[in-house]
Amino acid sequence: MQILWKLEKAFLKEILDAYPERPKQSTVSTLLKILENKGFVDHHVFGKVHQYYPLVEKEAYASTQMGGFMQKYFDGSFQKMLSLFHKKGDLDIKELDKILEHLRKLEED
Repeated sequence: MQILWKLEKAFLKEILDAYPERPKQSTVSTLLKILENKGFVDHHVFGKVHQYYPLVEKEAYASTQMGGFMQKYFDGSFQKMLSLFHKKGDLDIKELDKILEHLRKLEED
Protein backbone atom coordinates (compact mmCIF):
# COMPACT_ATOMS: atom_id res chain seq x y z
CA MET A 1 0.00 0.00 0.00
CA GLN A 2 2.85 2.38 0.81
CA ILE A 3 4.17 2.08 -2.73
CA LEU A 4 0.75 2.59 -4.32
CA TRP A 5 0.11 5.69 -2.24
CA LYS A 6 3.48 7.04 -3.27
CA LEU A 7 3.09 6.22 -6.98
CA GLU A 8 -0.70 6.86 -7.01
CA LYS A 9 -1.09 4.28 -9.82
CA ALA A 10 1.36 1.71 -11.10
CA PHE A 11 1.85 -1.38 -13.18
CA LEU A 12 3.19 -4.50 -11.47
CA LYS A 13 6.70 -3.89 -12.85
CA GLU A 14 6.71 -0.36 -11.41
CA ILE A 15 5.60 -1.69 -8.04
CA LEU A 16 8.32 -4.34 -8.07
CA ASP A 17 10.94 -1.74 -9.04
CA ALA A 18 9.90 0.47 -6.12
CA TYR A 19 10.90 -2.13 -3.53
CA PRO A 20 14.40 -1.70 -2.06
CA GLU A 21 14.94 -5.46 -2.40
CA ARG A 22 12.90 -6.77 -5.30
CA PRO A 23 10.44 -9.45 -4.11
CA LYS A 24 9.07 -12.26 -6.25
CA GLN A 25 6.48 -11.15 -8.77
CA SER A 26 4.07 -13.87 -7.62
CA THR A 27 4.26 -12.61 -4.03
CA VAL A 28 3.36 -9.05 -4.97
CA SER A 29 0.63 -10.25 -7.36
CA THR A 30 -0.91 -12.27 -4.53
CA LEU A 31 -0.77 -9.30 -2.15
CA LEU A 32 -2.44 -7.07 -4.75
CA LYS A 33 -5.24 -9.62 -5.22
CA ILE A 34 -5.79 -9.79 -1.47
CA LEU A 35 -5.90 -5.99 -1.25
CA GLU A 36 -8.36 -5.91 -4.16
CA ASN A 37 -10.60 -8.50 -2.49
CA LYS A 38 -10.62 -6.41 0.67
CA GLY A 39 -11.59 -3.30 -1.31
CA PHE A 40 -8.35 -1.37 -0.75
CA VAL A 41 -7.00 -1.55 -4.32
CA ASP A 42 -8.44 -1.74 -7.83
CA HIS A 43 -7.00 -1.85 -11.33
CA HIS A 44 -7.47 -0.81 -14.94
CA VAL A 45 -6.73 -3.31 -17.70
CA PHE A 46 -4.47 -2.33 -20.60
CA GLY A 47 -4.24 -5.33 -22.88
CA LYS A 48 -2.61 -8.05 -20.80
CA VAL A 49 -1.31 -5.80 -18.01
CA HIS A 50 -3.04 -4.23 -15.03
CA GLN A 51 -2.46 -0.78 -13.63
CA TYR A 52 -3.20 -0.74 -9.89
CA TYR A 53 -4.34 2.18 -7.78
CA PRO A 54 -5.44 2.63 -4.15
CA LEU A 55 -9.12 2.99 -3.34
CA VAL A 56 -8.58 4.17 0.23
CA GLU A 57 -6.53 6.97 1.68
CA LYS A 58 -3.61 6.19 3.93
CA GLU A 59 -5.34 7.45 7.08
CA ALA A 60 -8.47 5.36 6.50
CA TYR A 61 -6.38 2.26 5.82
CA ALA A 62 -4.27 2.87 8.94
CA SER A 63 -7.41 3.29 11.02
CA THR A 64 -8.80 -0.03 9.77
CA GLN A 65 -5.55 -1.87 10.36
CA MET A 66 -4.90 -0.35 13.79
CA GLY A 67 -8.43 -1.13 14.93
CA GLY A 68 -7.94 -4.80 14.15
CA PHE A 69 -4.48 -4.81 15.70
CA MET A 70 -5.72 -3.16 18.89
CA GLN A 71 -8.64 -5.57 19.19
CA LYS A 72 -6.54 -8.66 18.48
CA TYR A 73 -3.58 -7.92 20.75
CA PHE A 74 -4.88 -5.46 23.36
CA ASP A 75 -8.61 -6.20 23.68
CA GLY A 76 -9.29 -2.84 22.04
CA SER A 77 -7.51 -0.98 24.84
CA PHE A 78 -5.14 1.83 23.89
CA GLN A 79 -4.12 1.97 27.56
CA LYS A 80 -2.93 -1.65 27.47
CA MET A 81 -0.91 -0.96 24.33
CA LEU A 82 0.76 2.12 25.82
CA SER A 83 1.47 0.21 29.04
CA LEU A 84 3.31 -2.46 27.09
CA PHE A 85 5.49 0.10 25.32
CA HIS A 86 6.16 1.85 28.62
CA LYS A 87 7.17 -1.42 30.33
CA LYS A 88 9.54 -2.24 27.46
CA GLY A 89 11.15 1.19 27.78
CA ASP A 90 9.99 2.33 24.33
CA LEU A 91 7.77 5.06 25.78
CA ASP A 92 8.62 7.25 28.76
CA ILE A 93 6.48 9.54 30.91
CA LYS A 94 7.64 12.67 29.05
CA GLU A 95 6.42 11.19 25.78
CA LEU A 96 3.11 10.23 27.38
CA ASP A 97 2.75 13.81 28.63
CA LYS A 98 3.36 15.08 25.08
CA ILE A 99 0.68 12.72 23.78
CA LEU A 100 -1.79 14.01 26.38
CA GLU A 101 -0.93 17.61 25.55
CA HIS A 102 -1.46 16.92 21.85
CA LEU A 103 -4.84 15.26 22.51
CA ARG A 104 -5.96 18.19 24.66
CA LYS A 105 -5.10 20.61 21.85
CA LEU A 106 -7.04 18.48 19.38
CA GLU A 107 -10.10 18.60 21.65
CA GLU A 108 -9.84 22.40 21.93
CA ASP A 109 -9.79 22.78 18.15
